[in-house]
Amino acid sequence: MTTLTPVLTENWDRPDAFTLQGYGDYAAARTALGMEQDTIIQAVKDSGLRGRGGAGFPTGMKWGFIPQGDGKPHYLVVNADESEPGTCKDIPLMMANPHALIEGVIITSYAIRANHAFIYVRGEVVHVVRRLRAAVAEAYEKGFLGSDVFGSGYDLELVVHTGAGAYICGEETALLDSLEGFRGQPRLKPPFPAVAGLYACPTVINNVESVASVPSIVSNGANWFASMGTEKSKGFGIFSLSGHVTRPGQYEAPLGITLRELLDMSGGIREGHQLKFWTPGGSSTPIFTDEHLDVPLDFESVGAKGSMLGTRALQIFDETTCVVRAVLRWTEFYAHESCGKCTPCREGTYWLKQVLRRLEKGQGTEDDIGTITDIADNILGRSFCALGDGATSPIHSSVKHFRDEYLKHFEIGGCPFDPAASTVWGNA
Repeated sequence: MTTLTPVLTENWDRPDAFTLQGYGDYAAARTALGMEQDTIIQAVKDSGLRGRGGAGFPTGMKWGFIPQGDGKPHYLVVNADESEPGTCKDIPLMMANPHALIEGVIITSYAIRANHAFIYVRGEVVHVVRRLRAAVAEAYEKGFLGSDVFGSGYDLELVVHTGAGAYICGEETALLDSLEGFRGQPRLKPPFPAVAGLYACPTVINNVESVASVPSIVSNGANWFASMGTEKSKGFGIFSLSGHVTRPGQYEAPLGITLRELLDMSGGIREGHQLKFWTPGGSSTPIFTDEHLDVPLDFESVGAKGSMLGTRALQIFDETTCVVRAVLRWTEFYAHESCGKCTPCREGTYWLKQVLRRLEKGQGTEDDIGTITDIADNILGRSFCALGDGATSPIHSSVKHFRDEYLKHFEIGGCPFDPAASTVWGNA
């Protein structure tokens, strides 16, 4: 299917889209609060909605893990700590359509029987924090939050909490530690957050886009949502095109659309150039090349080709880009953002950075290529969280697809894409 499906992005071009007047009266939430909680959970299960934060875990199933009748308070935490290089969908969503998220918070909290919810957002995006807080204040003023929501007898308190700018706090258990006032570091699992999350109580942690998609499911029905996408990856999602593309931006489309189709909609690669490599889900997903243009962008198809759909952050690079330099930049980010808790990640990302710098300058040897893949092998699967695994993805995939380009660096004694280099790539 090549047709865009503007649902979350439908009113982004309206000047008042971010206001309550421009959004509406929370009709879906009003409907939901008249339903049984288990009925809502089943509807989300039937819709096939999967987590839009990267992992793709079934959302309704996650809600269903919350124990009932345990005598403990339940919490909803919205993960709005968007930090992945290339990922840029949740920030514009919260800027242009914050009330979709707040309405989704109401429905989700009610379904899991929570009376307190938190939106954990990056503190650097001050404009988003201000807009979210203004939208929350509007909702409180109208009686959509607080005591006796819509006169239903249901109470809900919503807090917008700002993080201090740590990529690791995008990992759900590190986020919980940060919310509790501790240094953000991943927790050992089990116990999982559904049993012992925030303040050791049952907690659901969902991505912004996941929660914001819930009102449309309540309004239009599970079958409507499930009619889009593929058999196992249902619904629509926001695909973020950035880099060397004519019209970068957010394209909301059914899962299963291909990069070729999205490039046709966005004007293609910038004029006079051609696609070299791209990321299907941000920098922590193994890179693809032009041979993967027709891979359906759903969880199963992308996984079958050796990568991950992730956050659908499609970073597009043309033939002017040095793969080694791009991988170095990503690796420098992961080395900087490692929380330091796990030795393989803390030490491994540091040494990957050092060796890649040497390779990029043309000072390495062919043995160094083996060194970086060995280091990556020793990080993979040996960390508390996925940061370590994500840091290895650009290493393994770039060596797999562009080993010759690595070799070229030390063959000519520098980066072949550097205008000052004595030899230009392809002319040696």
